[in-house]
Amino acid sequence: MNEEIPQLLKNLRLRKMAEIVDAELTAAGKDSPSYSALLARLLRAEWLDQQERRLRARIQAAHLPEAWTLESFPFKQQPGVSRRQIRELAELEFIPKAVNLVFIGQTGVGKTGLACGLLLKALQNGYRGLFIRAQDLFDEMYASIADRASRKLIRRLARLDVLLIDEVGYLNLRPEQTNIFFKLMEERYRRKATLITTNLEYDAWPQLLGHKDLTEALLSRLRHQCQTIRINGPSLREPQG
Repeated sequence: MNEEIPQLLKNLRLRKMAEIVDAELTAAGKDSPSYSALLARLLRAEWLDQQERRLRARIQAAHLPEAWTLESFPFKQQPGVSRRQIRELAELEFIPKAVNLVFIGQTGVGKTGLACGLLLKALQNGYRGLFIRAQDLFDEMYASIADRASRKLIRRLARLDVLLIDEVGYLNLRPEQTNIFFKLMEERYRRKATLITTNLEYDAWPQLLGHKDLTEALLSRLRHQCQTIRINGPSLREPQG
């Protein structure tokens, strides 16, 4: 084999082709496939490898706490969840339509697992997303004030196809954090899908955000294009010891 070929493939960043070209050419010497068949085999292997690497990069960037999948969710143990509804959501039509999903339920009922499963499904289908706990999000928002980077933070989060905010509950928020959160949701309104898991009903949100009028404005945007999934079922966390 011409030794220049692997180097040229590496220069072109066709890593998989560079890795397998020697073996493929050796096999071609025995099987005598057509030039087009050999080229197609090399290109197919390279394309699949690039897709896998991009998926790994999207998953890494999304900061999923665990690789929860919808297929592994224990639907039989959680009668409060409609398998049919989740299956429909797994078609991911809510993403291009910018429909928000809000999972409401007590601790341990599976809110985070379902939301992460949907986020993973989105990543597997080429969407960009992020998992972030509510406390960490609001901490980052507060830190951005000192750095004068709030606008930059909002732009970064607003661009994501799917943003999963986990464990929205009773937090001690400052007015500045509430304002930044409102601006973020305003930027994503009717443009991008946001997933939220919470143990709070909507009428408790003014206590969380501390500003009645602003909360009403935020919820009007959040709920305008939204599916609310209330999980009234047992905890899936078995007591240990």
